[in-house]
Amino acid sequence: MKMKFMLLTALLLLPLAACREDQKPAVPAPPPTEPQKVAAQTLPLPPGCRGCHTDIQLDDQHDIACTDCHVGNNETNDKELAHKGLIAKPAAIENMTAVCGRCHAKQIEGCAQSTHFTLKNEVNQLRSHFGLKPVNTLTDIPERSGPPQDKEQLVDDLLRRRCLRCHVQTSGDRYPSVQRGTGCAACHLRTTEGKLESHAFSIPGERQCLSCHYGNRVGSDFAGLYEHDYGSDFRSPQTAATPYLRPYGVETHDLAQDIHRQRGLSCLDCHSGAELSGKQAAVHCADCHAPASGKVPPLKHVRAEDGQLILTARTSGKEHRIPKLQHPAHAQYSSKVDCQVCHAQWSFNDQGTHLLLSYSNENKPWRSLAVQGSAEVEAFLTEEDEPAMTDTLTGEKKPGIWLQGYSLRRWEDMIIRQDKDGMIKVFRPLLDLRLSAADANEQVIADLDNIAGNGDGLLPYTPHTTGPAGLFYEQRFLHLLEKQQAASLPASQPR
Repeated sequence: MKMKFMLLTALLLLPLAACREDQKPAVPAPPPTEPQKVAAQTLPLPPGCRGCHTDIQLDDQHDIACTDCHVGNNETNDKELAHKGLIAKPAAIENMTAVCGRCHAKQIEGCAQSTHFTLKNEVNQLRSHFGLKPVNTLTDIPERSGPPQDKEQLVDDLLRRRCLRCHVQTSGDRYPSVQRGTGCAACHLRTTEGKLESHAFSIPGERQCLSCHYGNRVGSDFAGLYEHDYGSDFRSPQTAATPYLRPYGVETHDLAQDIHRQRGLSCLDCHSGAELSGKQAAVHCADCHAPASGKVPPLKHVRAEDGQLILTARTSGKEHRIPKLQHPAHAQYSSKVDCQVCHAQWSFNDQGTHLLLSYSNENKPWRSLAVQGSAEVEAFLTEEDEPAMTDTLTGEKKPGIWLQGYSLRRWEDMIIRQDKDGMIKVFRPLLDLRLSAADANEQVIADLDNIAGNGDGLLPYTPHTTGPAGLFYEQRFLHLLEKQQAASLPASQPR
């Protein structure tokens, strides 16, 4: 029995012993040495821009050679040769006419003349308030060196260094959600914290719009954003994190969003490119909600179908049936009262804006107001930088820094008045300003102390906070209608 077991074992082991050398199980190769890794990494790249820039994403309309816009050399993989003559930012303000204008000449010409580009309405609104002559474009604002010596120089310095931080000549402040490209790229390319996301050009979305329309300006209200007070005791969340990133420079209250935004619409669903370039008048509420019989508003994405207007959202592609005005109050008051007097949920009511141009290094009295929507001011008040601020039209940093504060920041009670055209409208204290200037010794410069403009600074405003009117909508304006009626009565008739 023992002999049989040994014989069986030998027969089982015989095939294994007879295996040829090349039939033996493979042994894993040792990992490559460092020289072998380097050799693999330095293999020649294919020639052309895409050989190195493998992650570039283009849209269908711009799927062209990189050198068509960036110039350079697309026939080599040598970095120095490939980048010779390179235009790094072809859509930027200094290059857009020569590069983008080759294919989009009409659009470039239209944008360059539009008030959205020149900002002449905003600039002249402020200059006129302080009794100064109008200019044709923001770049015509006079530039002067040294501290201002009169009111005009003070106002112009305010415009160039504090107010105009949102035009297409500048890439925005150093906060994540307000950094962007310049020129065409400001609106048509998406960036994240100042870095380009892709090369895909698109219609401006909310992110691009809010990179300029933030900080208690029209656009912020559409998204339901209202800045906190500047004082450190009135901002939340309270945090010890360093650095603590504020997307728009100042923390915001989350208030009621405009009902159009709640339904999925964006800025360009009402404000077309033709309007923004000055080729078409602005669309009003009644153009969509109470159009004349058979009339369609001048928006390409709105059509009539079976007596109903239908809007196709430009960003989502979703179709929306536009409701018609049915309440009898619209027929009763529409010629006397603006829509938002009843339908605005809240409005900006920043009263008493105080602005001081200071050349002093002393910042202790202002440290509790370090957060005021300007990275340069924040650095001066927290990091003890020199009192200096950038001229956004030239990019040059100059001595003197604009500090800002408010007497009151509220949104609850809207200011409702009768405008010059007789219509009752919502107003806001947009030009309720007080300007001052002080030298390095904290002494007032040339009597530039607490300078106010003409009037009370209240301007008619359209709050982008549309919602249901509510039960007591008439209480907002009936007292003004009664005054109108009393004023129209004959002198002999009792009032």
